[in-house]
Amino acid sequence: MIIPIADVKQETLFSIIESFVLREGTEYGETDVSLDDKVQQVHNQLKTGEVLLVYSELHETVNIIPKQKLGEFEAAEAQESNGP
Repeated sequence: MIIPIADVKQETLFSIIESFVLREGTEYGETDVSLDDKVQQVHNQLKTGEVLLVYSELHETVNIIPKQKLGEFEAAEAQESNGP
């Protein structure tokens, strides 16, 4: 399920983004990018719809995924909820 970022308190949203950035360990090339800059980049991507904030009812978790991966996310959720 997609969570509209407007429905999430700013403090909570930034905590989710920070957790995502720290978990992902994204490589930004030769130059170092601060945590604050990485968080702001992801926040901007959420605002433009490039990435989505999603909730997995099955796993009861929140994650950030690229928009183009939404179909895969939904299919995996449906398959796992239907069992083996």
